[in-house]
Amino acid sequence: MIIIMLGAPGAGKGTIGKRLAVQLGITHLSSGDVFRALTKDNTKLGEEIKECINGGKLIPDKLAMQIFEDKIVKYNLEKGIILDGYPRTLMQAKHLDKLFKNMELKVDIAMNIDVEDQLIIDRIVNRRICSNSRCGEIYNLKYGKIPKVDGICDKCGENLIQRADDNEITVRDRLKIYDENTRPLLKYYNKRGVLWNVHSAEDTSIDDIVHQTMIHIEDMD
Repeated sequence: MIIIMLGAPGAGKGTIGKRLAVQLGITHLSSGDVFRALTKDNTKLGEEIKECINGGKLIPDKLAMQIFEDKIVKYNLEKGIILDGYPRTLMQAKHLDKLFKNMELKVDIAMNIDVEDQLIIDRIVNRRICSNSRCGEIYNLKYGKIPKVDGICDKCGENLIQRADDNEITVRDRLKIYDENTRPLLKYYNKRGVLWNVHSAEDTSIDDIVHQTMIHIEDMD
């Protein structure tokens, strides 16, 4: 089962993708995690990616495609994978399709999480991440998973941090970029008959979305 997670920044792709990966017993690969890991390298590539992330910009197509091609081929895709936040442009989607075709594989579901912009902004500015890279648990001060102790990860006890790009100005810029570059993927995957739309409102729980999706997957068999 190969699943592409679509949706604007802050729609919940990471949280839902991880939950689905556990349910299905497959790998979850986050573009954000991949790119942020590269920013820790003291290299020209790392600096270029860091500049894009902090400015709310997309990683250039050719660079993103090369990074993800190198990553994806290392996994046993016969078991399946969830790609969270990749592809983000039509060029990346077409390149990914060619890569899968060469491996005699295909995208089974392109899952789009539809969320209103203002809710996304509220979610992102209130998002906190565990500072322990081996944990990476995600929390929110207002919605969903609120830490039991303010500023501390429930799971490992390390401090929670706010990403540099989790601010309203950057989020609005990212939403504009999403509308221009990534939203066209909905039409692209809809034409291929693999688009799965899920609307997420303020009172929609992650459990409900995961449950709906698992039913959808079972109905495909």
